[in-house]
Amino acid sequence: MATAFSSDGEAALRRELRAAAAAAPRGDLDGFYEMDRAAAFVRDGGFRKVALQFPDELLADAVEVAARMEAATGAEMYVLGDTTYGSCCVDEVAAEHAGAEAVLHYGPACLSPCRKLPVLHIFGQQPVDVGRCAEAFRELYPEQQSRVVVLSDVVYAHAMGELEQQLCPEYPNIIFSRLVCGDPPGPAVPGEERKFGRQFLVEAAGGLQDYAMFYVGAEGLALTSFMLTWNRCPFSSFNPITGCGRHETLNVNRALMRRLYLVERARDAGVVGILVGTLGVAGYLTVLQHLRELLCRAGKRSYTLAVGKPNPAKLANFLEVDIFVLVACAQNSLLDSSDFYRPVVTPYELELACNPAREWTGNYLTDFQDLLPGACAHVELPLAVPTAEAVPDVSLITGKMRATHLCDPPTSQLPPSTVLACRDQTRALAEISPAASFLESRSWRGLEQQLGQTPISKAVQGRRGIAIAYEDEGCEQP
Repeated sequence: MATAFSSDGEAALRRELRAAAAAAPRGDLDGFYEMDRAAAFVRDGGFRKVALQFPDELLADAVEVAARMEAATGAEMYVLGDTTYGSCCVDEVAAEHAGAEAVLHYGPACLSPCRKLPVLHIFGQQPVDVGRCAEAFRELYPEQQSRVVVLSDVVYAHAMGELEQQLCPEYPNIIFSRLVCGDPPGPAVPGEERKFGRQFLVEAAGGLQDYAMFYVGAEGLALTSFMLTWNRCPFSSFNPITGCGRHETLNVNRALMRRLYLVERARDAGVVGILVGTLGVAGYLTVLQHLRELLCRAGKRSYTLAVGKPNPAKLANFLEVDIFVLVACAQNSLLDSSDFYRPVVTPYELELACNPAREWTGNYLTDFQDLLPGACAHVELPLAVPTAEAVPDVSLITGKMRATHLCDPPTSQLPPSTVLACRDQTRALAEISPAASFLESRSWRGLEQQLGQTPISKAVQGRRGIAIAYEDEGCEQP
């Protein structure tokens, strides 16, 4: 636990950047990064400044790709060196800092719709043995009448057409999903599933629960999100890196039990920190406002925090917060907070905790856009219930009584995160922040300035070198 909150940074300083196995073959940059398609996108859009976003494992090719794109299009290319949040999301914030008019996003992507800039996703065509994949599918599903939906990681989507040609003649009930970048065109038809940038039509009378899922890709956040969302479907997978197929043995019920435990923690929380985990996914401002209203009606105090990529050290600074809710894309919202000082939940889990009208149905939602007004899973907040008529509830964790009803929104004109206090001896009133009040009650308040108490001294030469190894380190000071 100690290493989760602090470290000397030696590993980060000594780490070397190497081209990972996922990088493109040196002689096949044009095919791997689809240079022709990317150049056509830039020329057809008339863009003069374009941001190139690479994940860490593909950064080794960034300079050469940018140079070739500039030569092919005449536009200025800016490589985004570090993403504000997850690398699967389009970093519109960093792109706008460079004045970019469009973004070329390379590598794995969550396919969340963006708000402002035009985006072209280039996943990188990772190699996959289609024949071995088809053979693994036949071993996992020997019954040719099996109802199976085939999903894939985006980096293997280029090979799904060939796999479909091999399997469809043998399996009449197989369904291949299609990738949808951005908002899907037109309304959904009955039986059509649209989630995680995938789209497929279910024709069975019993719906999706009559189907099994076959995933082409390595184990990761995408597969975890799929299994939690479609938790009534048995899953199997084929890993193109190892060439092995298997029935997935992840105990989904155990994972759901862990998430439902976090729902109970959210019900007990009095102060909730709303973590902004994305500034590019469409609808994030709407869900932030929805969560603030929900927490206010539930009688909980909330703070909105923009900390970039959350980690235990950052969140441990907010001791007054009982639980955090992360607003991020569907793949990054399931944060493993076992090493964190306070748990981190998803917007759906917070709704289960604070919205009495929302009931657990067995279907888990990881995409916060499903909770917005007009979405498939939106549930209106019920009317306020007087405290005297509220049904009492007992916490399953602490054993104490707690309030579970919604109250009327406050009618005060003051901001929801301020209170009144006497400013001076004249009894004048001033607004103060509850967070500042909490800080005043702490025994340790940080570094004190002690203005006028510290003697003035002349500037002296300090240490030289980097923090991990100063030049004079190990020697006695004169």
